[in-house]
Amino acid sequence: MAAEDSVDTIVEDRDRERYQPSPETEPVEPSGSLAAALQAACDGAVRFDEYTRVLYATDGSIYSAQPAGVVFPRDVEDVRAAVRVAADHNAPVVPRGAGTSLAGQTVGPGCVVLDLSRHMDEIQAIDPDEQTAVVQPGVVQDDLDAALESHGLRFAPDPASSNRATIGGGIGNNSTGAHSVRYGITDAYVEECAVVLADGSLIHTRDVVLDSPEWDRLVSKDDREAAIYRTVRALVEDNADEIEARYPDLKRSVSGYNLQKVIRTDSEGNRIINLSKLLVGAEGTLGVVVEATLSLVTRPDETALAVCCYDDLLEALAAVPEALDLEASAVELMDDEVFRLAADSAEYAEYAEPIPEGTEAALMLEFDSEVVDDLPDAVAAATTHLVDEGRAFESLEAFSPAKQDRLWKLRKAAIPLLMSMEGDPKPYPFVEDASVPPEELAEYVAGFQEILETHDTTAAYFAHAGVGTLHIRPVLNLKDGDDVETMRAIADDVTDLVAEHNGSFSGEHGDGLARTEFNPKLYGPQLWDAFKELKSAFDPDWRLNPGNVVYRGENSTDIRDHLRYGPEYASLEPRTTLDFDEEGGFSHLVELCNGCGTCRQTGSDVMCPTYRATEEELTTTRGRANLLRAAISGEIDPDELYSEQFQSEVLDLCIGCKGCQSDCPTGVDLAKLKAEVKQQYHDRKGTSLREQLFANVDRLASLGSTVAPLANRATKVPGARTALEKTVGIAAERSLPTFQRETLVDWYGARGPQLDADTATAGVVLYPDTDTNYSNPAVGKAAVEVLEAAGVRVAVPELGPTGRAAYSQGLLEAAADQGRALLDDLEPYLERGWAVLFVEPSDAAMVVDEYRSLLDDERVETLAANAFGVCEYLDDHRLDEALSFDGATTADTRLTFHGHCHQKARGADHHAVGVLRRAGYPVEPVDSGCCGMAGSFGYEADHYDLSRAIGSILRDQLEDHTRRDGTETTVVAPGTSCRTQIGDFEGYDRPTHPVEMLAHALET
Repeated sequence: MAAEDSVDTIVEDRDRERYQPSPETEPVEPSGSLAAALQAACDGAVRFDEYTRVLYATDGSIYSAQPAGVVFPRDVEDVRAAVRVAADHNAPVVPRGAGTSLAGQTVGPGCVVLDLSRHMDEIQAIDPDEQTAVVQPGVVQDDLDAALESHGLRFAPDPASSNRATIGGGIGNNSTGAHSVRYGITDAYVEECAVVLADGSLIHTRDVVLDSPEWDRLVSKDDREAAIYRTVRALVEDNADEIEARYPDLKRSVSGYNLQKVIRTDSEGNRIINLSKLLVGAEGTLGVVVEATLSLVTRPDETALAVCCYDDLLEALAAVPEALDLEASAVELMDDEVFRLAADSAEYAEYAEPIPEGTEAALMLEFDSEVVDDLPDAVAAATTHLVDEGRAFESLEAFSPAKQDRLWKLRKAAIPLLMSMEGDPKPYPFVEDASVPPEELAEYVAGFQEILETHDTTAAYFAHAGVGTLHIRPVLNLKDGDDVETMRAIADDVTDLVAEHNGSFSGEHGDGLARTEFNPKLYGPQLWDAFKELKSAFDPDWRLNPGNVVYRGENSTDIRDHLRYGPEYASLEPRTTLDFDEEGGFSHLVELCNGCGTCRQTGSDVMCPTYRATEEELTTTRGRANLLRAAISGEIDPDELYSEQFQSEVLDLCIGCKGCQSDCPTGVDLAKLKAEVKQQYHDRKGTSLREQLFANVDRLASLGSTVAPLANRATKVPGARTALEKTVGIAAERSLPTFQRETLVDWYGARGPQLDADTATAGVVLYPDTDTNYSNPAVGKAAVEVLEAAGVRVAVPELGPTGRAAYSQGLLEAAADQGRALLDDLEPYLERGWAVLFVEPSDAAMVVDEYRSLLDDERVETLAANAFGVCEYLDDHRLDEALSFDGATTADTRLTFHGHCHQKARGADHHAVGVLRRAGYPVEPVDSGCCGMAGSFGYEADHYDLSRAIGSILRDQLEDHTRRDGTETTVVAPGTSCRTQIGDFEGYDRPTHPVEMLAHALET
C-alpha cells in the first residue's frame, strides 16, 4: 500500500480477508443459516468466528456471554437489514458502541451484536446558531467535542470514559458525568432520534403536541409506530399517580424507563410527547438509535478547582450540601484507596503526588466563569467555608488548565485503578451506581458501611458527591461461590437502603444484567407491569437486548448469571520463562484487564497503535487479553495459543510499544505477555529464518559494516529487494539501513577519551547499540562530545547486544544469554560507580525493565539503577547547565519533539525536552502515538502496510502541530525506528537525535 492510502483501505482489506473464518479453525455456516442470511443482506462485515465471539462476549462489567456473531453495519439500511434477518431467525439483537458499559448492557448470550462504532461514526451536521448537532451513534464523545470546540460549544454530559465512549452508548445508558450538578444527564440533550424498531422499520422521534393534527396523523395509522404512541400515552396517563410517587426527584435517576419524562407541558400549556426521551436509558431494549439530534451548551471560558482534603470520609460527605451552596459546577469525591492505587500506578503516580498525607477523602469542586464572576474569589470562599470554618484540613487550588487536567485525570482514573488491585478479590461494580438526595448522602453511606460490616467486606468510595451518586464498590472474590451469594445479598440490602432514602438504584451506569433484577422492588408491581407493556409495544417478541431494564417471569434476570469470573471459572498458570511474580502470575496479569476500553481511545497517549490504524477490537489490549484469557481458562482450546491464526492475528500485530504498560490503568503489559507466549510457540514450532535474522540483527549489521560499502550497493542491484521480500519477507518498499565502514567503537578506539580521570566529574559507558555503532555513529559521536563538554569521562567499549531484538521476536532464552553476557562486560564499570548511557530508548528500556523479569541476577538492579538515556542523564544531573550553547544557533531553530514509546512507558520522554529548552531551543513535544516501525515490524512485508498506516497517524499529528504553530520546525526523535519511519514519509528528512542538536549548538 502506498503511504498516502487511507486507513479505511486497511480496514476494508481486513474485513474481506483477515477475519473471515477459515475451514481449519471455524466450520463454514450452512446455507440458509443466520450468518449466511446476514452476509447476504448486509454490506458491512459479518463475523461468526470463535475469535469474534470471544471479543464481543464482555464489556466493562463483571459479565461474559458469547454472542452468536457480530455485524458491522455501514449505514442505516444495514441496521434495518440485520434486524429483519435476526427477526426471521428469532435471534436477539444487541446494539454496541465502545463496549465500556459497567452493568453488562452489551453482553448478550446468543445474540447478534451490532457494532455501531466502526462505520456509523459520522458527525453529520453542526448548527452553531441553534446549538445542535446531528450525529451517528458511533461518534466518540471527545471527537464530537473537538469538532464543536471552534464554535465554543460542547455536549454537556461528560462521562469519565468520554475519550472512547460513543454517543450511542451514552444514549443507551442515559450517561452523564462530573458536571451533572450543573448540566444534568443525557436525556435532557437528545431532541430527536432516527430509530430502527424490532421489525426493521425506521421511525423518527421528536416533539409531537398531543391531540394536534400531527398526533392524529401518527396514531391513525395501522402500524407499529402508531401502536407505540398510543401505548406510551396511555401508560403515562393511566399511571400518573404511581409515576409521581415512585420516581425519585433527583438530578440522576436512570433505572427503568423514562416514563416520567416522555410527556411534558411546555410554557404555552401544550402537552408534548417525545419518544426520544424514552429511548434514552432504554439500553437498546426498545429500538436501535441510528441517528440523534443533540442540543449543546456553551463552553465556559475559564474554570478553577479547589480540592478540599478530609481525614474522615463521612465528614467529607457531610460537607456536600455546603459545597453545593458555593455555586460549584462539579462536586466530586475521591477516597484514600483511589489515592493509594494511583500512587502505585506508573500511569497515575504523578497525579496523586499533590494529595497530602493523611487524606482519607477529598472533595473536588470546580467553578466556571459562566456561573461565578471571580474564580479566585470562588476558590478562596471554598477554602474559607470548608477548611477554615469546616472539617477539611487542607485545600489544593488549581487555576491553570494543565494543573486542573492532572487532577481530573486522577479522578477519572478511579474505576480502572480500583480494578487493578492485586489478587482475586476486587472492588466490583454491581451496587456502585445508586443515587440519593445529596443531603442524605452521609447517612446513606453510614448505612452502606453497616451492610458491608454485616457481610464482612470493605469498599472503595468515589464519584459524583454533588448529585448524591457515589460509586461504592464492595471488595469480593467472584471466583468464590460464597462471595457470589454475598454479592446478591449486598445488592438486595442496598436496594432496600436506597429505597429508604428515596433514591435510584442507578444514577448513571444503567440497569443492565447487574441491576435489572431489582427494578420490580424499586418501582412496584404497577409500574413493573407498565414497563413490560411498554417493552411489548416496541418489541413484541422481546428480542432487543432481552433481560435488560425489564424481564418476563419465565426469563428472569439474575445478578449472578453470566459472570466473567464465577465459581466455575478456572485458569491455567503456565510454566514461564519470564518471571511474573510481581504481577501475581501470568494468568493474573491477563485477568487484570477489566474491559474498561481505555485502549480504544485515540486522542492522546500511545496505546494502542494497531487499533488506531485498524479500528479492530482484536487489535486492542482488551481484545488480546480477552483471547488470552479465553485460552488459559478453556473457553477456547488452550492449544489455540500456538496456532498460526493466533500467532499472526493476535500476537504478531502487537508491536511491543509498551504503551499498555503505562497507559492501561490496570497495567496489562501485553508486550510481556506476548514475549512469553511467543517463546512457548517457538519451543513447540521452532523459529523462521526471518525471526532468526532479526533476532541476530547485531551480527548482520557487523557483517554489513565489515564489507561496507559493498553491502550498501548490494541492496540496490535490480531485483535484490524483490528477492529479499520473497525469500526472507523484508518489505521491498522499506528503506534499509546504510552501513558505515568505521563503527562508533572503532572511531572511539582510535580517538580515545579526551578527559583525564582526575579532571572528570563522573564516568560513563556509552552503549554502542546496533544502529549507532554500525549505521549512524554520528549520533554516538555527538553524545561523546556533549558528555565530555559537561566534564564526563566516556568509555565506548565493544559490547554485545542487550537482547532487545531477540526479546522482540519472543526468543527469550537467546535474549537472556545476551543479557548475561552484557552484565559480565559491564560489571567492572558498575563496580567503579559508572553509569551506562543509551542513545537508543528501546535498549535502555530493555535493561531497566525487561531484565527484571528475564534474568535472575542480582546485578540487574545495579544496572537498572545506573542506566539512563543520554538526555535523561544530562537532565537528572543538570550537567547541561555547565555547558555553553550558541544562542544564535538555538534561537533560530524551532524543534518538534517526538518521544519514543518505550521512553513514555517508563516516564522518561520529558528529559530531552527539558535539556533542549535549557540549551535555548524553542521546542514543543507532540502528544504523539507510536511511529509504527517498532523495530523489525515495519520491515516485515506482511506488516508493512499496517506499519505505514500507523505511521500516517503520526505524520498527521506532526503536520497538525506544524499548522497550529505556523512556523517552520525541525523534527527531532531519539528512537532509531521513529527516525526511519518519519524519514520515509514523503516530504520529510530523516530526523536528528536530540543529542545531535545539543552538540550542534555547543560553543567551541
